Amino acid sequence: MSKPFRSVLVVSDNEAIVEAFIELITRRPELKNGRTFDFACFYSNDAMAKKYIGGYIMRPLNMKTEYQAIIDSFDLVISAHCKQIFPNELVTSLKCINLHPGLNPYNRGWYPQVFSIINKLPLGATLHVIDEKLDHGEIIAQEAVEVDASDTSLTAYNKVQAAELRLMEVNLEDILNNTYTSVTMKEEGNLNLKKDFEELRHIDLNEVITFGEAIDRLRALTHHPFKNAYFIDPETGDKVWVEISLEREAS
Repeated sequence: MSKPFRSVLVVSDNEAIVEAFIELITRRPELKNGRTFDFACFYSNDAMAKKYIGGYIMRPLNMKTEYQAIIDSFDLVISAHCKQIFPNELVTSLKCINLHPGLNPYNRGWYPQVFSIINKLPLGATLHVIDEKLDHGEIIAQEAVEVDASDTSLTAYNKVQAAELRLMEVNLEDILNNTYTSVTMKEEGNLNLKKDFEELRHIDLNEVITFGEAIDRLRALTHHPFKNAYFIDPETGDKVWVEISLEREAS
């Protein structure tokens, strides 16, 4: 029989996710049950590092240099919107679980909601075991979300984050007790890297595409307050930022 996990490290660069996680373990005392929880973020995340959230301090963490200390101190790591890649030495030595804002195996990697709008592949949230590949590993639970023609990256992301919180509410106790079940992905799917997103941001004013493709690209890159899509002013050479506003007709 598998032993419950007792010492848990939660690594996240999303303050809303951290707040929701702390609210969950506070509201449901059976989740704590004598366990210790620590919270960490990317060491360069100035907005979150050393910040107190819900009574916990966010520890700045460098996965590349501190993975052995994690192995020595914890028996479970939960990643939730962590901007660092877990070293192979960590994921092969310790149980690591990821809360991923995408519906694996579709659009693994960077900003799944962006690429789901572009390539029309399904979107959702996934809880999965971390292995040596990016956003890969056996799936514990998933929830799909609907993306329609009026969604932007921001609205689609909000839908996904709500689904992530529902997955955590339902599955966290089994994860902590090490009683969860998981299944292997049926296919490898596709992977998008940061460079793919950066290429998408630059709009070539001479590119020949349909209106539909142009609207899809702009809504995929509209995520206020972030400035994503831009073109180069041919007269001045300046970047000009672009976003789109969409409003569905009231029924």
